[in-house]
Amino acid sequence: MINVFEDCGYVIQKKILNAWDYGNAQKRERLITIGIRKDLIDKISITFPKPHKYKPVLRDVLQNVPESVGASYSNYKRKIFDLVPPGGYWRDIPEDIAKEYMKSCWNMEGGRTGILRRMSMDEPSLAVLTSPTQKQTERCHPLESRPFNIRENARIQSFPDDWQFCGSVASQYRQVGNAVPVNLAYDIAKEIYKGLEVGYACGI
Repeated sequence: MINVFEDCGYVIQKKILNAWDYGNAQKRERLITIGIRKDLIDKISITFPKPHKYKPVLRDVLQNVPESVGASYSNYKRKIFDLVPPGGYWRDIPEDIAKEYMKSCWNMEGGRTGILRRMSMDEPSLAVLTSPTQKQTERCHPLESRPFNIRENARIQSFPDDWQFCGSVASQYRQVGNAVPVNLAYDIAKEIYKGLEVGYACGI
């Protein structure tokens, strides 16, 4: 992909940024690329934003969240999640219950830390996903045995509360989960704006 952009005449800067460093209560790493046309590279300089000192956790963003639609767990799954402590996952419940729930996943390699994963109010969320009930990537609410609802996911993604999502519940989850975290996008956009301001002052 980088080669294609360079062949089209752009100089590419790239860096992996973590949304948690930019005002989002979420660990979400994304590769950010910025391209500047080669004929403008002497006039435009764009840097990546510096990380914030303040790094929010879920307790900071899950206060007074507006009412919202959302997915739910089955009674069976909810009762199992009742056993999982905040910040815990399948290893924190009785082995026989975890093994029965995980079925074939029990024999998979790796830590499988996404299974029966409950978030903690004192930590950032893991990356917000497009589907809240997949077994291997579960994100249970810290205090209740259910997935985050739409507006909670939107808070974690740093959307303002008046931003509207449309369509079915599944569609709204996809809209929120596929988005670049707003605060991260804003910080990147500010740096691009600064670079363009300098460039326009130089007569681009």
